[in-house]
Amino acid sequence: MSDPVTALKGAKGTAGFATVTEIGPVGMITLRGDFANKAVVKAAVAASGMTFPEQRRCATQGDQGMAWMSPDEVLIMCPYAEVHDRLENLQTALAKHHALAVNVSDARAVFRVRSPKVREVVAKLAPVDMDEAAFTIGMFRRTRFAQVPAAFWMPEADVIQVVCFRSVAQYMFDILNNAAKTGSEVGHF
Repeated sequence: MSDPVTALKGAKGTAGFATVTEIGPVGMITLRGDFANKAVVKAAVAASGMTFPEQRRCATQGDQGMAWMSPDEVLIMCPYAEVHDRLENLQTALAKHHALAVNVSDARAVFRVRSPKVREVVAKLAPVDMDEAAFTIGMFRRTRFAQVPAAFWMPEADVIQVVCFRSVAQYMFDILNNAAKTGSEVGHF
């Protein structure tokens, strides 16, 4: 098996008021199913090592996590080296249930944006209320960043993580860095 290569080979932007870093590779499994079925939820929890997230929430710890994507979809995150085993275990656990589990690790790019002003970066790009009372640590959103489909969450007060399709990784990296240009701070958050 060859070594995984991320879309931008770990690119890092440090010229602005926020640091933008392509992280990865990250193991990611999309699971679609009926979450009213306790067996499906149990399998998702076992695969992720996390509690099942509530609507618009993301539970993460280190390089593991599970994010609510829609009423019938979650995104399971894990170390890249473990994704095949976790997917196999998940598919075995769900063999008698109507569900779909797919490894999407190599189809996605993941970015970490770090700054005390990280909310300003997102507010410039996505139609999401980034006020501290409206968007808190652990919340998760699927949205668009300058017309590019993406999802993001805040694992810490000064960090957001953004997931997008690998095919738009360079564009996402560029717009995140542009929104973080020194001197462009809005000063709202």
